[in-house]
Amino acid sequence: MIVGLTGGIACGKSTISRMLAERDARIIDADIIAREVVRPGEKAWSLIVERFGRGILLDSEEIDRVKLGSIVFADEKARLALNDIVHPAVRQLMRQLTQEAQEEGVSLIVLDIPLLYESKLEYMVEKVIVVYCTPEQQLERLIKRNGFSAEEARRRIASQMPVEEKKLRADYVIDNSGTLKETEEQVDELMEQLLSSDKGAKR
Repeated sequence: MIVGLTGGIACGKSTISRMLAERDARIIDADIIAREVVRPGEKAWSLIVERFGRGILLDSEEIDRVKLGSIVFADEKARLALNDIVHPAVRQLMRQLTQEAQEEGVSLIVLDIPLLYESKLEYMVEKVIVVYCTPEQQLERLIKRNGFSAEEARRRIASQMPVEEKKLRADYVIDNSGTLKETEEQVDELMEQLLSSDKGAKR
């Protein structure tokens, strides 16, 4: 079974991804793949340098993610231009890794995609899990985690679909607004549901 994992920024998606991996799910992480496809010499790297200039590069020739991030989160056109370069490369590698996992007989494949709804990638998965916390918690956690000002944190959050809307569109919701133990219990219950529904579909 292939499921998508998404949620608002700083809602705790990485925590849920780790918990699912501990329960033998195969995690295919879009963020990790996004770093792979923009390594120096890759096609996407060349296109990014062409679009944004060599000023976004570190001495190692790798892209300075902080510098590029400050550009694209302040300029909608720049953000969309970056997405147009990176997203196709990420999707191609995700499809390849998904196919390899299927050939290995992995029972649960999780595509961890922060912008699953924004990028209209629901077609890549059978079900969608949304990790949720309240908007107030989201803002507080992002400021604490990244050291952003409140204004910068709000700008990052505003660049995504509101987490409340994602929650409404989800097949499954993990409420990560409580304790870690409460979240673990929800993940255990979710694993049971996913694996039992998958078995039912194969009968």
